Amino acid sequence: MSEDASRGERAAHNGARPSAPEVGAETLSAGRTITEADVVSFAALTGDWHPQHADADWAARSRFGERVAHGMLVLSFAVGLVDFDPERVVALRGLDSATFKRPVRIGDTIHVRSRVDDVRPVDDEHLLIRFAWRVTNQEQKLVVRARVEALWRLPVAAASERAAQAGEVDDPRADAVLL
Repeated sequence: MSEDASRGERAAHNGARPSAPEVGAETLSAGRTITEADVVSFAALTGDWHPQHADADWAARSRFGERVAHGMLVLSFAVGLVDFDPERVVALRGLDSATFKRPVRIGDTIHVRSRVDDVRPVDDEHLLIRFAWRVTNQEQKLVVRARVEALWRLPVAAASERAAQAGEVDDPRADAVLL
């Protein structure tokens, strides 16, 4: 997918945001090119100086023939690439079955296609949303597949509507400030 198409999809997604995404809804992130500085900084941050990531001579003799990015670095960038609404996403609650399919080389550009797989109510104000992520490189080859759960805050109006449907009645005194 072209860079312009990717931006167009993001712009459409960023327009009017729904109160909660629907099962099957998909988004495509902008791209992120993995740099030498990214790999070295991640190694320093995590202490993961495995020679596959940090030693060019060793990596040249490895299965991949060169240094590659840490899988967890790629997954971390995926989290940052996905377009979460900060007013709605309270927290990432879980990561399930992350599978690293191909190496990501320095200079590769990744994108994340995120699909809503499940939406479940937690309470009157929150939903648990399960996303399926497919991280691909610039050749659209799958590099990481993962399932992620996010705790989603409903807008006030939607939460009130859900409470009304459940038969709960708002007590106007609940908003009063006690002196």
